Amino acid sequence: MIFSKDYIGYLARQTTKHLIAAKMIKTDKPDLMNERVTAALIDELALEDRINEEVRVILEAFQDDMLKSGASYPEMFKKVKME
Repeated sequence: MIFSKDYIGYLARQTTKHLIAAKMIKTDKPDLMNERVTAALIDELALEDRINEEVRVILEAFQDDMLKSGASYPEMFKKVKME
């Protein structure tokens, strides 16, 4: 993950604070809301990590073919990730 868990917690607190201030959400338990928003952010960011790992595994399987054809690893990474 590119962000620390402390920073994600900070983002969740700020997001919750702004949503409450804008009256977009109403809660009697802001701490519980912060925990849920933090968990959601971590899950979303972890998804990106899982996708990247799957792409790496796929490209490792085709590494020899890529070398033979002269394909660029970064370019292939982007193409496979989009799929």
